Amino acid sequence: MKQEPWPARAEKARPARRGEVNAAPVATDRDYPQMIAEINHVEPAPRRVRATLGGEQIFDTTSARYVWEVPYYPQYYIPLEDVDMRFVIDEGHAQSTRQGTAHRHSLRAGGTEHPGAVRVFGEDAVTGVAGTARFDWSALDAWFEEDEQVFVHPRNPYARVDALRSHRHVRVSLEGITLADTTAPVLVFETGLPTRYYIDRTDIAFEHLVPTSTQTACPYKGVTSGYWSVRIDGTVRDGHQDLAWAYDFPTRQLAPVAGLIAFYNEKVDIDVDGRRRPGPRTHFFK
Repeated sequence: MKQEPWPARAEKARPARRGEVNAAPVATDRDYPQMIAEINHVEPAPRRVRATLGGEQIFDTTSARYVWEVPYYPQYYIPLEDVDMRFVIDEGHAQSTRQGTAHRHSLRAGGTEHPGAVRVFGEDAVTGVAGTARFDWSALDAWFEEDEQVFVHPRNPYARVDALRSHRHVRVSLEGITLADTTAPVLVFETGLPTRYYIDRTDIAFEHLVPTSTQTACPYKGVTSGYWSVRIDGTVRDGHQDLAWAYDFPTRQLAPVAGLIAFYNEKVDIDVDGRRRPGPRTHFFK
């Protein structure tokens, strides 16, 4: 079946009647909303935020700041009065950052030390950042928002993530080889990213997939339970590694995707109801 390129529907719109104007596409390279926060945007975080290392609680605050260092998501900046400074060691080194002058500190607790894992900001910092500490996320064993563990980075207060059941016809392929074909996907709409199509395993062509040991985490979905590379003509070619993934035990908010498999739109071809979706460019693949 011949596949029509997206957005074919817009290209075939009826001619405008007198006094009417046909709606032009908002964007020609994507069909999803982008993030809106600018770098160095700062907002108060109303959630209780805690983190641990080596069995010790490093900080506990209800006054964290969201600070956008990149447009995609914020980081937590923690007021110094809520940090247990017994575990933070001044290295006597200052560095210039876009947020202001940062004084580097090591993080040491429970027999574990991470040099340069903490940056403390003084009076010349951007508004809302002075008197706070920025911790490298991976230097801590666990982060919590209220009483729930959160992974990778804070959940963006300007992002929405919805998992919706659908009966749209979705076909996933690579170099003409069908990898999945379904009429019962779960569509995940996440602000700033293309729609992800989660597909039941009975609709996956596993003869073209090779499991890998890769594991990643997402602040909205949890920790992945599986990754697969794509094998074509018996070979996993460069660039075809880890193109599909699954969450067998996602967060309760994304429960509809449990056990389903999704593919990176950036690296495969996806047709929805017979129309080819655009190949997006995201911060995952530049």
